[in-house]
Amino acid sequence: MGRVGVLLLNLGGPEQLEDVRPFLFNLFSDPEIIRLPFPWLQRPLAWLISSSRAKQSQENYQQIGGGSPLRRITEQQAEALNQALQAQGQEAEIYIGMRYWYPFTEEAIARIKRDRIEELVVLPLYPQFSISTSGSSFRLLERLWLEDPALQQIRYTVIPSWYDRAGYVQAMADLIAQELDQLPNPEAAHIFFSAHGVPVSYVEEAGDPYQREIEHCTQLIMETLGRSNDHTLAYQSRVGPVEWLQPYTEDAIADLAKAGVKALVVVPISFVSEHIETLQEIDIEYREIAEEAGIETFRRVPALNTHPAFINDMAAMVLEAAKSPRRLFSDVVQIEKQVKIYPQERSAWGLTPVAEVWNGRLAMVGFLALLLELVSGKGPLHFVGLL
Repeated sequence: MGRVGVLLLNLGGPEQLEDVRPFLFNLFSDPEIIRLPFPWLQRPLAWLISSSRAKQSQENYQQIGGGSPLRRITEQQAEALNQALQAQGQEAEIYIGMRYWYPFTEEAIARIKRDRIEELVVLPLYPQFSISTSGSSFRLLERLWLEDPALQQIRYTVIPSWYDRAGYVQAMADLIAQELDQLPNPEAAHIFFSAHGVPVSYVEEAGDPYQREIEHCTQLIMETLGRSNDHTLAYQSRVGPVEWLQPYTEDAIADLAKAGVKALVVVPISFVSEHIETLQEIDIEYREIAEEAGIETFRRVPALNTHPAFINDMAAMVLEAAKSPRRLFSDVVQIEKQVKIYPQERSAWGLTPVAEVWNGRLAMVGFLALLLELVSGKGPLHFVGLL
């Protein structure tokens, strides 16, 4: 192999409170988040949303120290991955490409070009594929490749999802076992898997494989764990009037409390790094819900971060991908995943991957209703301000 690079993809997050509004502006300026019938509305609408959501989002980040730790943890993961690759005899340059905050994906690509990388492995830090996470980043990268002949000289391989890899599953099982074994009665605890939710339309209309992969992942972890504990899978971060994947985390917690469950071990299954949804939403909001409902013990399994088994498995993924047949951005989604939303038809407009897809049935009435919800801070896009 020639010069090898690894591009780690993630969402990004504001690192200090003053970053929150520009982070949200970047998020909503992207037509992949909201696709409007009139492109000239994009930036004014992004300003409106970021202005209306900034205060609440800042309050949430204030509860976890004033900013997202996502960049710092991702940099630690990159360094650990580099060391693991070196231990296996592979020299590689590791790059971090965030979707909506520094270091942006475009910055990472510029560095890859500067460093004259010849072989590139694209590794999203999302175990399960969704059109709202990996799919969004793949679309951006595909566009960059099409626009830049220099990038087309780089041989690259995309890893679409990796939730079923033995190393990842074992690392998750190990972390759960560690939490269980700290309880006085480990076998009585209920294992509660909480995944980031998506609107039902992603799955039923767009063909997103996310729910299927989450459910399979949960099954694999429980089989590897080898404990007799009961378990539940629920979905968090749901807001707005549209239907999301169920059961919802807050409802499932309340139902378990009514059924007499006294001890919960919560597993953030769709996250590999600590961030706002683990540190604030689970640790603060859902803990409060559980305690008010009568749950006496609430323990949260830490995110993988730089867990050795996880990092070593990532290194193995990189080595395998670099030697495998090429997987291209478009091939991954169109052929392997069969997600109809990707690539979008030019006629499609409305909320795209991180929100709900609009079509002609909604028309301008729906568009105006959405604007009203966004201004009031109670619309279906509120969850994005918590990422």
